[in-house]
Amino acid sequence: MNKILLSGLVLASSLYAITIKHIKFEGLIHLSPSIAKEVMNLHVGDTLSVEVVDKGIQSLYKQKFFKDISVSEKNGNLTILVVEKPVIANIDIAGIGDNDKKTLKDVIGIKKGEIYDQNRVELAKKRIEKYYESKGYFNTVIEDSTKKLNKNSLSLDLIINRGEKIVIEKVRLCGAKKFDYSDIRSSIANRQKEFLSWMWGFDDGVVKLGDLPYDPARIRDYYLRHGYLDVKVSNPFLKAYMDSYSADLTYSISEGEQYKVKKVDIIAPKGLLNVKKVLSDLHLQPGQMFSSKRLRKDLQTIEDDVADLGYAYVRVNPDVKTHKKRHNADITFIVNPGQKVYINNVIISGNTKTIDRVVRREVYLAPGDLYNRTDLKDSISALKRTGYFEDANIKEARISENKINLLVTVKEARTASIGGGIGYGSSDGILLSANLADKNIFGSGINTVVNIDKSDTVLSGKISVTNPRVFDSIYSLSGSVYRENFDYTSYNQDSLGFNLAVGRKFGKFWRGSVGYTLESSELSDLSSTLNPDLYTTDTTIKSAITPGVSFNNTDDYYLPRRGMSASLSMEFAGVGGDEKFLKTRGRFAYFYGLDDKIDYDLILRYKARFQYIVDNGYLPIGEKVYMGGISTVRGYASSSISPKNSSGDLLGGKMMVANSVEASFPLLERMKLRGALFFDYGMTGEDNLDITRAGTGLSLEWVSPMGPIDLIFAKPLLKEAGDDTSSFEFTMGRQF
Repeated sequence: MNKILLSGLVLASSLYAITIKHIKFEGLIHLSPSIAKEVMNLHVGDTLSVEVVDKGIQSLYKQKFFKDISVSEKNGNLTILVVEKPVIANIDIAGIGDNDKKTLKDVIGIKKGEIYDQNRVELAKKRIEKYYESKGYFNTVIEDSTKKLNKNSLSLDLIINRGEKIVIEKVRLCGAKKFDYSDIRSSIANRQKEFLSWMWGFDDGVVKLGDLPYDPARIRDYYLRHGYLDVKVSNPFLKAYMDSYSADLTYSISEGEQYKVKKVDIIAPKGLLNVKKVLSDLHLQPGQMFSSKRLRKDLQTIEDDVADLGYAYVRVNPDVKTHKKRHNADITFIVNPGQKVYINNVIISGNTKTIDRVVRREVYLAPGDLYNRTDLKDSISALKRTGYFEDANIKEARISENKINLLVTVKEARTASIGGGIGYGSSDGILLSANLADKNIFGSGINTVVNIDKSDTVLSGKISVTNPRVFDSIYSLSGSVYRENFDYTSYNQDSLGFNLAVGRKFGKFWRGSVGYTLESSELSDLSSTLNPDLYTTDTTIKSAITPGVSFNNTDDYYLPRRGMSASLSMEFAGVGGDEKFLKTRGRFAYFYGLDDKIDYDLILRYKARFQYIVDNGYLPIGEKVYMGGISTVRGYASSSISPKNSSGDLLGGKMMVANSVEASFPLLERMKLRGALFFDYGMTGEDNLDITRAGTGLSLEWVSPMGPIDLIFAKPLLKEAGDDTSSFEFTMGRQF
């Protein structure tokens, strides 16, 4: 800058009403001469003066391309000599791991090809320091150096000496009587170190400096959720011991008294809402303990009721008037609906694999539609029910008074699985198995499954493909070809066949379908104690049509917290072929989360399934009903319960009803680990339900990075002699 001002002073003695005849630039690289003239506001024919030149130099210097600028003039010919700053041709970050290097390249805000500026380098160093502070590292030192590559470029080196992590050994709540650290732990970001701090899912105690200012508000919110409206929480006091890089974190808390709700009212434009009905649906009722969590849910309930009428911008303001002497509060919800809003566009993000149209077809709102909050929430549930996404969310972006964009964000789940095994059987020799499945292959929404089993005597397998939305329509199409060999205790069954099914959606939650199956089966190695007059070892043909209907309005594919699913189908075998029977199957599941009611993530489940078969001429033993296992009664081996003959051979039944009641509760929320207590009760038989079994136990439900895993520890009830029991089972990829 000194040199620039000096250039102006040198010109001062000679610039007296000189007219510019010619302007010449020397040393320009990043700007063209024409642009530089415009920036300096210098043109041929202008009168030259000290003020004009100095102002032009200052304007050019502000472009931040130049290290030095000087001006000379001779007979109206103006020469402007510039020395540009060098370009950063390479950036090298040293002293840290490769993963951090990738992250910091985005953090520093400097890229290759940009002009070198020491001020920006200092800012980058501060950003690096703040980044490591947010990770719990303190006293990080960053040094910078440059290496000249040629006249106009250089290499920038950043050498990082990462500091040490400060670990919180103890969090103290001074003045707290009603709650302790274990109560508020899940609400705050800065937590004390746990015993297994090195293990995933446990608190390592590392200070999160960026979250520290917000933790007092989180503690206060915890108290407000439990009715302590007068609570006061101090700013955090972090006492660090730099010799051991440890710290104690202290909050001073004045709890106050717990408040109850005295009165609840709603003020809204006349005719907008049925106020009495809405009030009866609210979570906070007179006489109950006040809770900010329930207050927020009631706000959401009222907003949703109004938003379903098209008022996307509705605002509901709660007016809470406290009566400190009586420790109760009056709550008034003031509703301002705004105006009706229409959908402008639906914008999708987060789907790195899944095609946009596969996401879009699950969204019940389209451009031009009147906004509806229930349709928006149902769209989120529909996205989660597909099983393609670990999470889904839809945000609203206002673009005008009556227009809104929907921003659909999804987080894709692991949809592909591969497995296999090897074993040995005395009759079949070496047993090999392999399976490959993907419910969202190539992001198309198409479900594919390939299973292969190979032994010395049998090669069996299955290939199936299901397209739930053919050409993104309301129709589905599925088909499979298979060769199966089942080795039962009393017989072997070898089957070869294919099936084809067409389905159609009816509304948001209903679906109908009709399928056709053609299969040939052959029995072998029948037990000598089975009645040979009832079963043939000749090849039999099954030709069957199966219509069905299903309903599903659950809110998640793997871990539903609300809604129900049900299905009913009837298989008519006897449309040609040898096998003649009618098999009716039904399933039902209901999910009810109690978090809204008791502020605890307890999920109650009821599941039921039934089968009923009518023999219309020939009912193969393999088509009959068998009970036991994960899907019916846990505690017993799969398909091990049915009528038996005097020798103990399973004959299969013609009817079955199984019920299950479950209570799922959180164990380690940070690890997405839950427990579930269950009780199963089932009945089966030939002509009546005369065989009853029950089971109870505990299951561990883990939504792991590889998918849902269910570990089942069961105890059989109503067990009888000869029953085949199973105390442990596990599943993967199955709905809880």
